Amino acid sequence: MTLTYADSSAGLVETLDAQLRDVVRRDGIDPQRDAGLVRHLAERLVAERDQRSLTGAVAPVGDHGVVVEELVARVSGFGPLQTYLDDPTVEEIWINDPSRVFVARAGRHELTSTILDAGAVHELVERMLKTSGRRVDLSQPFVDAMLPDGHRLHVVLDGISRGFSAVNIRKFVVRAARLHDLVELGSLTDDAAAFLEASVVAGLNIVVAGGTQAGKTTMLNCLAASIPSSDRVISAEEVFELRFSHPDWVAMQTRQSGLEGTGQIKLRDLVRESLRMRPSRVIVGEVRAEECLDLLLALNSGLPGMASLHANSAREALVKMCTLPLLAGENISARFVVPTVATSVDLVVHLGIDQLGVRRVNEIVAVPGRVENDTIEAEAIFVRSHGKLLRAGGMPPQTERYDRVGLDIHVILNRPG
Repeated sequence: MTLTYADSSAGLVETLDAQLRDVVRRDGIDPQRDAGLVRHLAERLVAERDQRSLTGAVAPVGDHGVVVEELVARVSGFGPLQTYLDDPTVEEIWINDPSRVFVARAGRHELTSTILDAGAVHELVERMLKTSGRRVDLSQPFVDAMLPDGHRLHVVLDGISRGFSAVNIRKFVVRAARLHDLVELGSLTDDAAAFLEASVVAGLNIVVAGGTQAGKTTMLNCLAASIPSSDRVISAEEVFELRFSHPDWVAMQTRQSGLEGTGQIKLRDLVRESLRMRPSRVIVGEVRAEECLDLLLALNSGLPGMASLHANSAREALVKMCTLPLLAGENISARFVVPTVATSVDLVVHLGIDQLGVRRVNEIVAVPGRVENDTIEAEAIFVRSHGKLLRAGGMPPQTERYDRVGLDIHVILNRPG
């Protein structure tokens, strides 16, 4: 059942909401950290209301469970959006204006029946940013932040977006933690998963590319889960999205500037800082700008790493990696960048979403390190054809790395089907 502010304004829930907020304020309860206590108080208020209704003094409550959930969502959660946050089939939620709230399921979006008002959207944004340490205002009209459950929030303030603030919540839905899980989901084949796992263990540099919502972060998490436990991992992200199990891992995220305009920490700063932390591996959550140069310099020095970026194919990902470092300054030229990319990136994994909304690996491409006419050569190792991810003729570079860790890459790539 989807409740809207218009539905709940009729009386009962509004009254109980006001009573619950009074108790929370009086007892000094943090409603987001003490959601269990808020639920207990809500259940008690609903029960008391129900008892009073037996005397005829007030109307009966009706469905206790629905009312309690609405109260908890209003006070501890995120109001009418909470039902979508709790729905495991919903992947993303966005608000174009208060009367147009959309959700995405299985890669397809739909307009919901939820109707808000501008004040409700403003209150929701403030509540979502409360625990993140980030802000959005006239001087900082964009914000990326992480919600307590790990979902990613993006807000564009009214004035930059026309008419109303635009809100996106990309949910962190755990569907795969290791490469084998992607095989079960149909995103990957056993052979390709075995090859990627061996490549991670061998220390090859891997770039994960694809469009929005193609599953880049999930793939990065699954690849990172294959890193040997003896390695020290340092990761850098705009906001914390990577989640994988590793005993020696330091995760870092960027920071906004303060009200005085100082204190900003950019992704480029984190990449450079990570090199001072004795890493065995470096992971950059998403490369978007000049931080690509610092990542390339790290990879080119022999430090294994991974990163993701937006691109429509594996080869376009290589082109983009040759372009982004040019943003770092006028003294950076393509003559330096192109061969550096060719010798720094070993594999590109490209992801896509099919017509049914299923995320799949479309190709795994090797970068042998050669440049011809300013174009980086690439060889397909796996490619999707007629709906199947099939072995192609390419071989990964630096096969000696597999030998060092006791892996025979020829056996792995030529397993009997």
